[in-house]
Amino acid sequence: MTQEIIIAGFGGQGVLSMGKMIAYSGMVEGKEVSWMPAYGPEQRGGTANVTVIVSDERISSPVLSRYDTAIILNQPSLDKFESKIVPGGTLIYDNYGIIAPPTRTDIKIYKINAMDATNELKIKKAYNMVVLGALLSVCPVATVESVLKALHKKLPERHHNLIPMNEEALRVGMGLIKPM
Repeated sequence: MTQEIIIAGFGGQGVLSMGKMIAYSGMVEGKEVSWMPAYGPEQRGGTANVTVIVSDERISSPVLSRYDTAIILNQPSLDKFESKIVPGGTLIYDNYGIIAPPTRTDIKIYKINAMDATNELKIKKAYNMVVLGALLSVCPVATVESVLKALHKKLPERHHNLIPMNEEALRVGMGLIKPM
């Protein structure tokens, strides 16, 4: 199994961190992984994306032009990456940042209300984990348990008190996903 994923949005939405969590989770499960970020000089507010590959086999190149799965968090990213999803692939988007929704009919499209959920639950800092939970519910590239193990390894010990909030966010995201 190989999953080639693009995650794209604005800087500050946790795009790169989400990609790292997927990569770390894959490593926890003994899979081959690749994590390749791309972002503008703005960091917060500028566009950012990350390509993540998780595979049971060796990865020949981290450079991709087509993706099995795309997580899109703003309109510029949808405009840029919708056409680069392979036929039969998956597109997950948060409707908060999208003005013109996706139009393709040859891919599976899922809408999530992640921003609304984080505001309602007062877990705004875990927005990317809500989105990650949505991904895991339709594309089980890793288990929730592996993500939690990765959080324990990635987060400094002084921030381990945030792990329960992140677990809640993952589970909320898993329940938010809606096919279009």
